[in-house]
Amino acid sequence: MFAAERVSLRLGKRPVLSDVTLTLARGELVIILGPNGAGKSTLLKTLTGDLVPDEGRVTFDGKPLSAIAPRELACARAVLSQSMSLNFPFTVLEVVRLGLEAARGGTKILLRALNAVGLSGFEGRLYQELSGGEQQRVQLARILCQAWAGKPDGSAFLLLDEPVSNLDIRHQLQTLEAVRRHVEGGGGALMILHDINLAALYADRLVMMAEGRIFREGAACDILDRAAILDVYGVDMPVATAKESGRPFALLNRPG
Repeated sequence: MFAAERVSLRLGKRPVLSDVTLTLARGELVIILGPNGAGKSTLLKTLTGDLVPDEGRVTFDGKPLSAIAPRELACARAVLSQSMSLNFPFTVLEVVRLGLEAARGGTKILLRALNAVGLSGFEGRLYQELSGGEQQRVQLARILCQAWAGKPDGSAFLLLDEPVSNLDIRHQLQTLEAVRRHVEGGGGALMILHDINLAALYADRLVMMAEGRIFREGAACDILDRAAILDVYGVDMPVATAKESGRPFALLNRPG
């Protein structure tokens, strides 16, 4: 289990996280919502160990992150950052194979990961010649490959920062289904999204952040309402419940 315990962090003189406590267990998909500048990506980077909090601590399975060897941590969790750049003429298969550097695995895992993101048959394509959305799906395949090879029992964690930002709706759903299947297979996942309705549809637990703090946390049906959206985003959006899923969804209105 990942745990952030009363974490606070400043970047320069500006407080970015303030007294944040959050846990992430195997078998659940946690999705973080919030406006730009709410501290979502900073919290994720703190959980990965890329940032060290000024106060509080982050642990993984009870151990401080600093006490875990990088290779061990790489086998236990895979991270998809908000932006990825690659300037070398790698093929799709070569990029996905980078996910095997921290663990053992073979061609079957590579092909399984590509299939999970709808890129079967793209193995020989050059990464730079793909669209932005296709590149994003290649990077998702890379971290799926890392997670599956690092923990063959399926217990690895995925930490994903806006994994569907460049994708059309079909591939957004495909990506979320791939993460959902990983969680249902015994892994854990933390994801940052901007789409309130996708988050409500897929999350086991929603975390709504604003101004570096957790504003609300819980099941979508318990915490997602008109007042919460207004308080967090400053936008008045009515919330209804879908008949088929029983989950809430927000309705768009034109301002004014």
